[in-house]
Amino acid sequence: MKLLLIISAIFAVIWNVNTQSCSPPSGGTGNCVIIQNCAPLLQLVNKPNRTPADFDTLRKSACGFEGSLPKVCCPAQTNTCTTPNGEQGKCINLYSCPHVASLLRPPVSKENMQFVQKSTCQGPDQYNVCCGSGQPVQKGNCETRLSASPPDPRTECCGVDSGSSNKITGGTATSIDQYPWLSLIEYVKDNRIKLLCGGALISGRYVLTAAHCVAGAVLELGTPKNVRLGEYDTTNNGQDCVPVEGGTGATDCADPVLIVPIERTIPHQQYSPQTRRNDIGLIRLAQPAPFTDFIRPICLPTSDQTTSPPNNFKLYAAGWGAINATHSKSNIKLHVDLPFVRQDQCQEAYSQSRRKAALWQGQLCAGGEKDKDSCKGDSGGPLMYENGRTWEIIGVVSFGPTPCGIEDSPGVYTKTYEYLNWIRSNISP
Repeated sequence: MKLLLIISAIFAVIWNVNTQSCSPPSGGTGNCVIIQNCAPLLQLVNKPNRTPADFDTLRKSACGFEGSLPKVCCPAQTNTCTTPNGEQGKCINLYSCPHVASLLRPPVSKENMQFVQKSTCQGPDQYNVCCGSGQPVQKGNCETRLSASPPDPRTECCGVDSGSSNKITGGTATSIDQYPWLSLIEYVKDNRIKLLCGGALISGRYVLTAAHCVAGAVLELGTPKNVRLGEYDTTNNGQDCVPVEGGTGATDCADPVLIVPIERTIPHQQYSPQTRRNDIGLIRLAQPAPFTDFIRPICLPTSDQTTSPPNNFKLYAAGWGAINATHSKSNIKLHVDLPFVRQDQCQEAYSQSRRKAALWQGQLCAGGEKDKDSCKGDSGGPLMYENGRTWEIIGVVSFGPTPCGIEDSPGVYTKTYEYLNWIRSNISP
């Protein structure tokens, strides 16, 4: 009985209303759910050139609203899905997946509960999870294992760089191979290339960035065309090299920068430029990214570190500068360490007449120290946390005070953990 209550509570958190049966336009059976939880119709929404038939399908699929979120009749599916570990699986009944069901045997740890919550998927039964192989994770072979799905952190195919031992903080230069997931977005207007935003590679085909970097006012400045991977010095068109520490005269050189065309941009459907909520987006690359010392993905967060943050919880922002008239951009990759700030403290800074914003659970704050801020990293760039051996992208640079680096005025970031389901539902093989 206790186990049943735990399962009901977990699924109530994910599906906070009962799903209703319905008949999709294509026939068969379906469930009336918010569109973010229906991958097939979400792909239609994100399709660059929708046909009249696509619009007709979306119109006929409408089945109401949940608050301000549109609901659609999503065809029942039992096809492939992606587990929280990045493994391909099948969306099946919880009780048909022994290794996931076993995680709910009391006492249920916080980690197990979060894993089951992130495993939920839209299927034909009351309790459905994305069920993988359940086999122990093997490390290595990242060059061949990298795919469109974000890697399982346990494989160490994400979040690991070789510059960790050279870490320096405070808005200073990184080592040449540090943060190999950092990305720059190239915008084109009047045949000129502009570097207006950054992002973070999270898999072999996707870059995570801010919605305001791929939608809204930024498009008046240019169209996002390419993503630069493996960049260090933006002024150097050739191979980047830096002196090796120790004064030996030797140099450490990176591979040439890789410029990958953008296949599609996916801003969050509920992004609001006014409130700046849901400021998150994805970029699908036109070709797979390689896995090298200078290009590799960062891990998605495996837990919500903000619920019980450790003492002196340090986060890191990195990039080449921000879109801000009072700050010049850096030519080389920089990083800065930032303290985590509780949301109630952060809200005080954004309750002033000249700087008003109603923060919510989809955001987190960091910084508030003089002359140290996320403006040292690009808009859309990552806010990072080092979890053991691997780095996780805990947030995405969204907005902050003007000018940046004001004491007691933290920067605001989109909280990645709150958008894991959205990220995974918008990733296609």
